[in-house]
Amino acid sequence: MNQASKSPLGGTKTTARAFFVADRINTSGLERGDVLATTPLTFRVNDNGVAVLFRYGVVVLIGLNALEEDEFLRSLESRLTRPFARRDEESAAIELATDKDEQIPPGGPVCLQSLSPERLILISEVLAKSVVLARHEREVTAVFDTTEPFARELAQSGRMSGGRIAILKNIGNALSVRHRVTGPVEVSDKPDILWDKPHLERLYARLEDEYEIKERAESLNAKLGVIADSAQVMTDIIDTKRSLRLELIIVFLILFEVIITVYQLASGARH
Repeated sequence: MNQASKSPLGGTKTTARAFFVADRINTSGLERGDVLATTPLTFRVNDNGVAVLFRYGVVVLIGLNALEEDEFLRSLESRLTRPFARRDEESAAIELATDKDEQIPPGGPVCLQSLSPERLILISEVLAKSVVLARHEREVTAVFDTTEPFARELAQSGRMSGGRIAILKNIGNALSVRHRVTGPVEVSDKPDILWDKPHLERLYARLEDEYEIKERAESLNAKLGVIADSAQVMTDIIDTKRSLRLELIIVFLILFEVIITVYQLASGARH
């Protein structure tokens, strides 16, 4: 990891903003002379700004105004795989407080003893995970909203109305969300930088607690389990309906064959 020890920011207060922009960002070829770290790719922007890029589709910009943020995000458009029409955002106020412990007071800024690159990267890691969780929480909720009527009807009447296509769409929806949410973002993984800077683990733990990363990840995983079970139930119902239709067809064919045989025997007896 290539790190610079001096703060890349000017002043004692700044804002970090995370943008979940696409399924993936191609960061190859973006390495340059002002790189602060390579995992995740972190480099200076303009005079007093920093950009942190995560391959799983999140950009964290620190110390930039709204105009500079829009300009930088536009410059990445050719590197985005399946960009989102709607970008999720997460922000955090950061303040240099050399006379205090590194902490996050309720409703207040993230107080740091130094605006060093490694501290800014840790904040970016947590913001990136938080903004990804926010989008996935919304997607999972949308799947629950579509599958809940099926589950309620099944509980009340013991069957599900709607054709096979409607049920298959719900299964596809559920599996698609499950695939995206359990994709390349491992929210429980410790950032690489902590292997080199173990003294920052306390700060990272405080950031995780503030944004409830672990609790939200566990809740999301539990909901994903329910979605997987729901998809399995709907698949089983489709299979059962198909098996029942096949059985009915076989019964009708047997009856038809019996009727033909009886008819032929009756005809033979008359002759």
